[in-house]
Amino acid sequence: MKRTALVLGGGGFIGGHLAKRLKQEGYYVRVVDIKMHEYFASEEICDEFLVYDLRDPKNVEAIFKLESANGALLPFKYLSHPFSKKEAFDEVYQLAADMGGAGYIFTGNNDANVMHNSALVNLNIAHEATKQCVKRVFYSSSACMYPEHNQVDPSNPNCEESSAYPANPDSEYGWEKLFSERLFLAFNRNYKLDVRIARFHNIFGPEGTWKGGKEKAPAAMCRKVAETKDGGEIEVWGDGLQTRSFLYIDGCIDAVLRFMRQETYLGPVNIGSEEMVTINQLAELAIKVSGKSIKITNIDGEEFQTKYGFKCPTGVRGRNSDNKLYREKIGADVAYSLDKGISQTFSWINNQVNK
Repeated sequence: MKRTALVLGGGGFIGGHLAKRLKQEGYYVRVVDIKMHEYFASEEICDEFLVYDLRDPKNVEAIFKLESANGALLPFKYLSHPFSKKEAFDEVYQLAADMGGAGYIFTGNNDANVMHNSALVNLNIAHEATKQCVKRVFYSSSACMYPEHNQVDPSNPNCEESSAYPANPDSEYGWEKLFSERLFLAFNRNYKLDVRIARFHNIFGPEGTWKGGKEKAPAAMCRKVAETKDGGEIEVWGDGLQTRSFLYIDGCIDAVLRFMRQETYLGPVNIGSEEMVTINQLAELAIKVSGKSIKITNIDGEEFQTKYGFKCPTGVRGRNSDNKLYREKIGADVAYSLDKGISQTFSWINNQVNK
């Protein structure tokens, strides 16, 4: 009998790639999101794609049941099921969240929605997963939950898992992620819900948001370069000296599945790259991959405020994944060349721009 997986937030970037990998591995995959995937065809990534709002507990109850729900709510008919009505999902992946890039998270304009929407989704999922006795739940947290005071030195940030407390995230998005980590761990302690919690550090790649304000830094840089003619210039927010690490999507999915399928460690654990670069270096890498000659112009302070009407949303000064705990607990490394990842991402985004 096929193993079964439920991917919540599978209409998004990481969720879509994860669902595709699970389907390739022979799982029966149900994807749920508030929207269809923009780039993957549903049959490419899953056996069922259900469009549901996970803020509604009745919807969450419906999608956790392995038997068919009300067909009128579905984008297309259910396929035949490889399981009985009495079984629960083998693996549940919770990636559904209200989120986006710096322009969405750090302006402060979306704080209420970010906290309200994501908290409701996680409260509903923790409750229903316990009620339905699912085998195991993966929760995708974020490096944004790490204390701001540990990330002021761009050359030496501290994102070791044990540094999370005393808590002081730099955004409401980070505070909600920290709350939801504690939520799932509480359900583990009190109701024996088998959970795995990972903190993602800037995952990027093709088939994801690349324009519109919710795109992450690698996609934004690739788009700007793709849209700029040889000899032109691109704008980079801030002084460009803030540091980050970026993990290509294939490396992320490998790390998630290894972590999810080990039996001893619940997390939280970092999933990210330890290859730290400045934002200007990231832009330079996208320019190099393009083969163009493009100048970088940094915009910050009053100039940015005047142009955009809000404070430059650069986030913390430094952030880098610390993978010591992952190596210790999982017995493997989290790695993927940034050069190779940017090359593949630029190629895809360049094609999108040229369309």
